Amino acid sequence: MRVVGTAEAKVVVERSRFFAILFPAVTEEEVLAMVKAKKGEIRKANHHCWAFRGADATGQVVERSKDDGEVGHPGKVLLELLRKNDLEGGLLVSRVFGGVKLGVGGVSRAFREAGEGAVAAKER
Repeated sequence: MRVVGTAEAKVVVERSRFFAILFPAVTEEEVLAMVKAKKGEIRKANHHCWAFRGADATGQVVERSKDDGEVGHPGKVLLELLRKNDLEGGLLVSRVFGGVKLGVGGVSRAFREAGEGAVAAKER
């Protein structure tokens, strides 16, 4: 199912803030444009992790993700959310570090929670 509108969510874990946005995107370039926009909007964010899922000109499914240097492979976690919900579009989560290291599992859980919040907001 193609994502039509945008949906956002915010999660706070150990003082780190995670800003998630689910948005329509047909190409990876559209996702990169959103990442650039959010980098300008959320200037204190250390990491902007994203996932994209869509179809190319031949109808084949295209999937991409980026961890942006964050531990725990959050880009893959976000891509799994898109797969699980059968969504085509972009999912971006920006993290503002709060001073407490969450560890690999904690980071993955926090990114998943933020992404799930954006997906749930879309369904409302």
